Amino acid sequence: MSGVGRGQVLRVRGRGVAWLPPLLLLVAITAIDYNTAAEFRMISWVVLVPGIAAAICGVAGTAVFAALALVTYVVADSSWPHQYQSGLPDFILVAVGGILAVLACAVRLRGERSMLHMRDVADTTRRTVLRPLPPVWGGLEHAEVYLAADSEARVGGDFYDIQPGPHGTRVLVGDVQGKGLGAVEEAAALLGTFREAAYHEPALATVAERLEIRVRRHGGHVTALGRDDGDRFATAVLLGFPEADTGVVEAMVFGHEPPLVVGPSGVRPLLAAGGLPLGLAALSADGPPPVHRVPLAPGETVLLTSDGVTEARDPAGEFYVLADEVARALAGDPRAVEPRRLVALVRDGTLGHCGGRLLDDTTVFAVRRADERAGKGRRPS
Repeated sequence: MSGVGRGQVLRVRGRGVAWLPPLLLLVAITAIDYNTAAEFRMISWVVLVPGIAAAICGVAGTAVFAALALVTYVVADSSWPHQYQSGLPDFILVAVGGILAVLACAVRLRGERSMLHMRDVADTTRRTVLRPLPPVWGGLEHAEVYLAADSEARVGGDFYDIQPGPHGTRVLVGDVQGKGLGAVEEAAALLGTFREAAYHEPALATVAERLEIRVRRHGGHVTALGRDDGDRFATAVLLGFPEADTGVVEAMVFGHEPPLVVGPSGVRPLLAAGGLPLGLAALSADGPPPVHRVPLAPGETVLLTSDGVTEARDPAGEFYVLADEVARALAGDPRAVEPRRLVALVRDGTLGHCGGRLLDDTTVFAVRRADERAGKGRRPS
């Protein structure tokens, strides 16, 4: 069946076998008709053959099975002249059923192509917003995972990035309020500003100021377009890893869950609290949150998550207690401090706690200074 290629959904060891079910059904119907004579109404069953082919084969394969069903029906119906014969009306019914099956198959494949195209567009959008990062980048070893609450979605309002530069390496992780394309737009705007400001600006506070301005500018643009989502804000954590001082990390928290520091000595919050989310600085009488310089021992990993982790609930309504779970895992396996293992641990723990039913997009991001043997990563020009 060379025509049964594209559109197949059944494969065994890489080879398409979608033609097998309708062929077996056709053979079975013919055998039953031969052995039961007039007691079996072949017309009631043979029309299923092209119908099944339409669901799992390509257009050419469906057409082949439609023709085979019609020929088999005619041959079987005329093989026993002394018994009941269906005649022209049933012949027309089998023929029309085959034609409709071919048309249905064409519609199915067109829908599949459209769906695959939209998925490619969504994947491209995700790679543009959340660009792929080398395992070691700007002197930082990191790992991350993004889980969409909508199983069909590819990107949402969560965002993260690492930007090396002349003043050290900066990290941004955050979550835009709300959902939909508007949240994706704002996340893309923030990341674009972060990539430029984090590279050029000497002070981390100036990078934060640029992000705050970007949220307000984006909101004004959206409002001018007549949309009603111009008042979005974004929670975020902004980190700086100075090149001259490897024993500290600079941190600013904007309404986001404070990061955790995971290391051989246990788990602790990086900061006690933070300021208002990006876009709401005008509401604070104290201004933007200060830049905290926090000691970071060699081998310690900073763990950042979005609220999809901290708000995950089990069937009893209990929240996922991130710090306790990480501490318990670290006590059992000290290697859990590694970013890759830590991210996998939190991902599996979150999904297991909520039974796989995420209420919000979920990001898990772990970063630490790279071992000298891993290299410091190539710094872009």
